Amino acid sequence: MIGKITGTGSCVPERIVENQEIAKWVETSDAWIRERTGVLRRHIADGETTVSMAAIAAKRALNNAGVDAKEIDLLIVATLSSNIIVPSTACEVQKEIHAERAVCFDLNAACTGFLFAYNTVQAYISAGMCEKALVIGAETLSDMTDWTDRSTCILFGDGAGAVVVEAGEGDFYPMIMHSNGKKGHALFCRSSLGKQREYIQMDGQEVFKFAVRKVPEVISEVLRSAQLTVNDIDFFVLHQANQRIVQAVAKRLKTEISRIPMNLMEYGNTSSASIPLLLDELHRGGRLKRGQIIVLAGFGGGLSWGASVLKW
Repeated sequence: MIGKITGTGSCVPERIVENQEIAKWVETSDAWIRERTGVLRRHIADGETTVSMAAIAAKRALNNAGVDAKEIDLLIVATLSSNIIVPSTACEVQKEIHAERAVCFDLNAACTGFLFAYNTVQAYISAGMCEKALVIGAETLSDMTDWTDRSTCILFGDGAGAVVVEAGEGDFYPMIMHSNGKKGHALFCRSSLGKQREYIQMDGQEVFKFAVRKVPEVISEVLRSAQLTVNDIDFFVLHQANQRIVQAVAKRLKTEISRIPMNLMEYGNTSSASIPLLLDELHRGGRLKRGQIIVLAGFGGGLSWGASVLKW
């Protein structure tokens, strides 16, 4: 058995912060941010939480799939910025959506989190350990962002995305995952528990070099494993970190940028929420068709990176 995505959902905060507003807080400009990141605006929580957004995205995905929450037997939330530590974010979402049967846990792989959680669900389904699962990526990065640090505050946004994955017949496609803890210093945030407030720290150049090298490599690796070529793929759905990274990946893969959709202009970098947010946008916009072959690719803190092939 393999897992098939049967429904998608998303949720973002109502408050929108344009580049012009950030330019009032730090020395920057709308043109400078657009040129270096591609981001035009981001949604910032104002009362919403990681749990509340994850629950709304989950409900929308369940409705889209036509699945009752009581049918879900595995619920994973990928997050690094939950508003709660114990119980898990997943257990809080379970309570909100009444998914009483589900086994629930959180997974933190930073911006690669959703991909790793999706792969975990595929492994559970393949092993016969579950039949219907919810995979959610949810972040409130604004709580971890130093809004006086120009190098990071221009990048991040808040939001949640979810997919329903159901067991079914079909070809099992490969999943590739990697981590390199020795490079963890490039993107990190210490715990604020019992200490002064801590914020996300990033070596932008090192992260950029890592992404433009490793993402094409891992996509090529997963395609070789699947015995597919770049031309066999309808869409490459990448973590939405930076427009320059996406453009560089397209160039290295020698493929059209139109096959690597972006929505970072509207949401910024939402870490583990970015891939499911984009999937929901593509699905509800009618761009995803049954039978299409898609590559998901995540990359980020850890450092961590990976790619998976799926048939929509």
